Amino acid sequence: MNAVQTYRYLQPSALRATGLDLQTCGGPAANPRFFAGFLTAPAAAAAGLLAVAEVARTRYHQPVNPASLDPVVTGSRGRLRFESFSGCCGVYARMDVLPAGLDGEISGHGTTNVDVNPPLREALARVGGIEPLHVAVGPDDLTVSTMDGSVVERKVPLPGRWLRGFAEVHVLTAGFEPRAEITAAEAAAFLRRLPAANDRSVLWAVPAGRTLRLTSRPVPGAVCLAGAGRLAALRGVLRHARSLRVYGPAVRAGSPAVPSTWELETGALRVSLTLSPEPYRGFSGEGAALAALAGDDVVDDAELVGALLNWDPTIDVAALADAAALPDERVRAALAQLGTAGRVGYDVADGAYFHRVMPYDAGRAERDNPRLVGARALVERGAVERDGEDATVRTDAEVYRVRRHPDGAYSCTCRWWARHRGQRGPCRHALAVSMVAAPVEALS
Repeated sequence: MNAVQTYRYLQPSALRATGLDLQTCGGPAANPRFFAGFLTAPAAAAAGLLAVAEVARTRYHQPVNPASLDPVVTGSRGRLRFESFSGCCGVYARMDVLPAGLDGEISGHGTTNVDVNPPLREALARVGGIEPLHVAVGPDDLTVSTMDGSVVERKVPLPGRWLRGFAEVHVLTAGFEPRAEITAAEAAAFLRRLPAANDRSVLWAVPAGRTLRLTSRPVPGAVCLAGAGRLAALRGVLRHARSLRVYGPAVRAGSPAVPSTWELETGALRVSLTLSPEPYRGFSGEGAALAALAGDDVVDDAELVGALLNWDPTIDVAALADAAALPDERVRAALAQLGTAGRVGYDVADGAYFHRVMPYDAGRAERDNPRLVGARALVERGAVERDGEDATVRTDAEVYRVRRHPDGAYSCTCRWWARHRGQRGPCRHALAVSMVAAPVEALS
């Protein structure tokens, strides 16, 4: 189900003689202003912003029409983060402009859409040189007072899958570890060896000396690379980069396809792409956030922890636990819950969460999740009958058996679980059983 997102900018973003003016829409104000100052690495930042914008307007799976979604930008203490999802929800892009890349003050905190229109993209592609570039993220007072009646407005469909992708990707990447780091020169050679853009195969990248070697099967230490052509957005940033870092979960021989993060670092900024396990799979369907969405026991903790967040670029779990008077594990569970509403993201380079608040109704990620909606309906109808660690779930037409394993995971006799074998989160029957079991397990 798609909502209609209305972008209302006071004027188009543009690269002017005075510098780069990025117009904002929504968030802590109708058109918030986050930053005014200089980019110390303007060509790298322009290439990074182009990469994030390219992902936002691309559908990698079944690319019939270009997407028309605008990236979001978060202003936090000493850092700007630009984020986007592809139209198919299979690629998550982010550019983190670090303190070394900014010469100015963050004047406001929050998250908002940012206008990256076609003429601006053309102008950004021509940015060169090493002189600092003045940039304003958000309109100044003069713009606000003189542009009355000249609002730029666009209405675009905002896929529910896009919102659910933000809810999912932080849970998945929180389990990533650094797997490899190679120089920019080796990265350029590696990217040149990748299959064509329309190749849909699932490959694995294995550290091999100073470079990465591609293989068709997973081995310990390998990183999944599905639909290698989806890394094309990084090519424009390569000439500014120092290194390519690759992150992913632990795998072994026989492991299924998994997501991965590919990050270029320039010193002043980081540009990363997180790829879904297979080109046809969007992050919205991975099911990693379902446990956090379904759990009632962490809602109160999340409310408390959320009130303590203060736009820090990285969230210190230990300090937050002290402030909330909660154990570290309950704070991490609360952060996972907050992430399902888009209130936090996860940075694999820092190995930490960061604070943001999405500029639209991120709660739709929960309300419109089919498995979650279906599970709650089963619970409300009393369809779950517990039998020790196992349970029976009765629907109108079928009866399913759900088994709880020693590691806490569930399996089910339904077709959905037989097809995915737990690789895309729990089915609605297992999710319903976990909802019913949670209060009892919490007391045991």
